[in-house]
Amino acid sequence: MTDDIKTTAEAIEAAALPRLYEVHSDPDAKAVNVPEEIAKQSVKQKSAAEWAYERLILYIQNFEKQLDNEHEVAMGFVGGQAGVLRIEGMGFFDPDIVTFYGSDSSGIKTQLVQHVSQLNVMLRALPKQKDAGEAPSRIGFRLAEGLKKDSA
Repeated sequence: MTDDIKTTAEAIEAAALPRLYEVHSDPDAKAVNVPEEIAKQSVKQKSAAEWAYERLILYIQNFEKQLDNEHEVAMGFVGGQAGVLRIEGMGFFDPDIVTFYGSDSSGIKTQLVQHVSQLNVMLRALPKQKDAGEAPSRIGFRLAEGLKKDSA
C-alpha cells in the first residue's frame, strides 16, 4: 500500500502521459526502456504519426539489443504478401502516416507508407548482409539518437 495522495491536477497529468506495460514468460526478457524525455510528454502534444514513429523506434532498439552480431532487424508485413523489409530508415508525415525505408530479401530497394490506423509491424531477425563488414547495422540506435536531438 502506498501513501501517495494525488491532487486532481496530478491525476489528470498522469492520465495524459504515455504508459507502457509488458509481461514476458522469460523473467530475464528486456522490457522497452522509455527515455525520460518521451515519458514526460503529454499524449496530446503529438500527432498519431509522431507517437507511432517514436514508439516503434523504442521497440526496434529493444529488439536489436537482443540480437547477436550475425543478425539485423527487419520487419515482416502482417496480413500481406509483400514479404520482409530490412529496416534502413523510418519516418513519419503528420498527422497520420509512418514510412519505412529499406530493402527486401532480394536486395531490392523498398519503401512502405502506412496509415497509423493500419500499422501492424512484426520485427524479425535477418542474417546481416554479407557485404556489411564486421558489425551489423543497428538502425534503432541511430533513430533513437534523432529523438534525442529533436527534444533538445
